[in-house]
Amino acid sequence: MNAADLGLPVDVPSTALFTDQYELTMLQAALRAGTADRHSVFEVFTRRLPEGRRYGVLAGVGRVLDAVENFRFDPAVLGFLRERGIVDEPTLEWLAGYRFSGDIWGYPEGEVYFPGSPVLRVEGSFAECVLLETVILSILNHDSAIAAAASRMSAAAGGRRLIEMGARRTHELAAVAASRAAYVGGFEATSDLAAGFRYGIPTVGTSAHAFTLLHDSERDAFRAQVDSLGRGTTLLVDTYDVAEAVRTAVEVAGPELGAVRIDSGDLLLVAHRVRAQLDELGARDTKIVVTSDLDEYAIASLAAAPVDAYGVGTQLVTGSGHPTCSMVYKLVARARTADPKAPLVPVAKKSVGGKASVGGRKWAARRPDAYGVAETEVVGTGPVPPELVDHQLLVKLVKGGEVVAREPLEAARDRHIAALAGLPMSAIQLSRGEPVLPTEYA
Repeated sequence: MNAADLGLPVDVPSTALFTDQYELTMLQAALRAGTADRHSVFEVFTRRLPEGRRYGVLAGVGRVLDAVENFRFDPAVLGFLRERGIVDEPTLEWLAGYRFSGDIWGYPEGEVYFPGSPVLRVEGSFAECVLLETVILSILNHDSAIAAAASRMSAAAGGRRLIEMGARRTHELAAVAASRAAYVGGFEATSDLAAGFRYGIPTVGTSAHAFTLLHDSERDAFRAQVDSLGRGTTLLVDTYDVAEAVRTAVEVAGPELGAVRIDSGDLLLVAHRVRAQLDELGARDTKIVVTSDLDEYAIASLAAAPVDAYGVGTQLVTGSGHPTCSMVYKLVARARTADPKAPLVPVAKKSVGGKASVGGRKWAARRPDAYGVAETEVVGTGPVPPELVDHQLLVKLVKGGEVVAREPLEAARDRHIAALAGLPMSAIQLSRGEPVLPTEYA
């Protein structure tokens, strides 16, 4: 359950200034030139995956829909633009009535993608579409990077529980978005209460080393926590001596102790020793949670350890070395005139250096092999081949300015599980490699 479900207010300020100045100066020039109303098609895609990654994970779609709905130039925003002289008065008058009235198609949240995949398509007048570039890229680049890292960590965890604990390692607002993206990518809970409040993500947390250090003895700290939170709580056992702490924890809470957390040392060795000690003390059902600068490789190295859950912070909220997906927002088609009936013509950037784009409004489909496993990401601009009609990836998200594809976060999480299951098994290998599916242009 989230804030909206409880009928509580959720802060939804204008997103209009989450943009770059040149979006507005382009608008002003286009209005003067009489080209602002030309029907245009923009697409979001990435030219390549982060080095060594085999697939991308699209996250942030729900946040994009919120951002588009709240892209409004209220009096305070208009006053700021006027005071700075950023645009002229005719442009300010146009902005005062801005409401996106076009259509948006895209891959549904949680879906995987590959180089060239048109993960989002925005259609409408040039004026109303160009303004959305920065906020859309800001959300998708951040959230998809976190979701991809989370997905790799989830694969490495092999079904063991994953807890997002990165709020203190990033900007306070980015932390909330990171929790959401991590949940889409396979994490089960977060320590961030703002994420739980806004998005309904399960929250967890018990105590830090400071709580143990506050008390005159470790036993006193454990007793205080158990008295307050019950025997099912998780006790942190590495403040002083781990073996002594485990013994004390079981003496205080009994064999019903919920879990112990290990936050330092050789986690593989310590986890084995703690498991053996817990079993000897009769606490066979007590779980072991490990934290301490984990990433997907560290998680994979603990596969043989008797660990029940992982808490991940810094590496998760920074994309495990890849904090952005390098997605771009490019004009791929536009009309020659402002006439609503004017046909679209493909346009594309021709620059060298790997930054050329492919023109034309695109569709995308994932071709399966004879066993139903995906083998190719197909992107095209013409008619969709009959054999790919039922395998198309883009869905309508916004129609005539109205969101038509709002869904629970659980749906995106479930979709990612299904999408990953439909890829070749090599997709979840952590070794560096090429994208698991080639992209074919039809």
